[in-house]
Amino acid sequence: MKSTLTTRTVTPLGRRTRRIALIGVSLLTLSAVDLFGNLTSAREVSASRPPEATATYSPLPGMPPLSDPKNVYGDIGSGNMSAVVKNQLARVYVPNLRSNDVYVIDPETLKVVDKFKVGIGPQHVVPAYDLQTLWVANNAERTNLGSLTPIDPMTGKPGKSVPVDDPYNMYFTPDGKSAIVVAEAMHRLDFRDPKTMTVQYSIDTPSCGGINHADFSSDGRYAVFTCEFDGTIAKIDLVGRKVAGYLKLKMPSARFAEAASAGGPATEICTSSKGMPQDIRISPDGSKLYIADMEADGLHVVDIAAFKEVGFIPTGVGTHGIYPSRDGKHLYVANRGTHRIHGKRKGKGSVSVVDFATDKVVANWPVPGGGSPDMGNVSADGKYLWLSGRFDDVVYRFTTANGNVDQVKVGQEPHGLTVWPQPGRYSLGHTGNLR
Repeated sequence: MKSTLTTRTVTPLGRRTRRIALIGVSLLTLSAVDLFGNLTSAREVSASRPPEATATYSPLPGMPPLSDPKNVYGDIGSGNMSAVVKNQLARVYVPNLRSNDVYVIDPETLKVVDKFKVGIGPQHVVPAYDLQTLWVANNAERTNLGSLTPIDPMTGKPGKSVPVDDPYNMYFTPDGKSAIVVAEAMHRLDFRDPKTMTVQYSIDTPSCGGINHADFSSDGRYAVFTCEFDGTIAKIDLVGRKVAGYLKLKMPSARFAEAASAGGPATEICTSSKGMPQDIRISPDGSKLYIADMEADGLHVVDIAAFKEVGFIPTGVGTHGIYPSRDGKHLYVANRGTHRIHGKRKGKGSVSVVDFATDKVVANWPVPGGGSPDMGNVSADGKYLWLSGRFDDVVYRFTTANGNVDQVKVGQEPHGLTVWPQPGRYSLGHTGNLR
């Protein structure tokens, strides 16, 4: 995708050498209490870790350490709601790409209770690092009119939009010091102040066409972004502020035919020379990455330490979004039902459930009558998986116990919805990648 945007020259901030005395994780105690409302001190968290894990686990300075270094998802269980979100409204926020608005759904009644205009081309609703703001990323494709619209989760109402270059998606560094605006068309990651969105510095990613989705290593020292139009992933060194390497993903010999039933056998020879990687998630133990590929119809499995592909899990047509269950035992994988960027209504959409322990698909839930499940997240109690119906102008609510589906009519081309609030101590961005 070629950009016709008018770019601005970004000048990196001057770097100041700092001497950091890091004794255990005691420096995190104050920020943990102030930011997350937790009473447990960093010293108590450190003391609860197994000695062998504590010795090898070295998180990014300033990053709140995982409660259990061997379980990335240990803090997103249903009972781990932060005090920060206690009085925030329970809502589902749905950005509609073509109607330039956000629909707000009451998850209890399944009714649309509000809707409001935002910027041009809203792609994702992104929870802020401190859980106190939801940002709508309006990337205004092929223009220079991109913006971020803040939503107050206490009221569900939008604030004044902030002009930002091409914000297709947004993440936050694990230490909370920067928002990472994914300027997809510009092949660039813009690191900005997480409150004011003032530019701090940028990292160019020239060999990552269609840079869009990411996840972070368990120690927070690097991120891995998917390159949708190059069939690769890019490893970003957050400490050195540079691209550490690229990995081209392998294509399977066969994939799911769009003409076959959803979740049916892979009966079509895969003639694509490169994939179209989308969402990405880390394994609970931090050793592997799972990358959804819309051309390959499944999940690439990559060994993080070796940065090498070690497996592939076929799931369904147009594999797109990935969301861990609240207990951290399964991945819910949204299969959009088409290999095309712009698909038709009533496609072969489905959701696959992958077991983390075995890397096997243990269930597949087709959308009755066809559909296009895309992006979303899991409810706070883990009972429901909410996904946008990208080409059907609806939102799906899958019951995680049995795959039953409810639908809610929304605006035109819904995309990266978020369910709010969610459990966790802080947000790394996207539609709710919390830890």
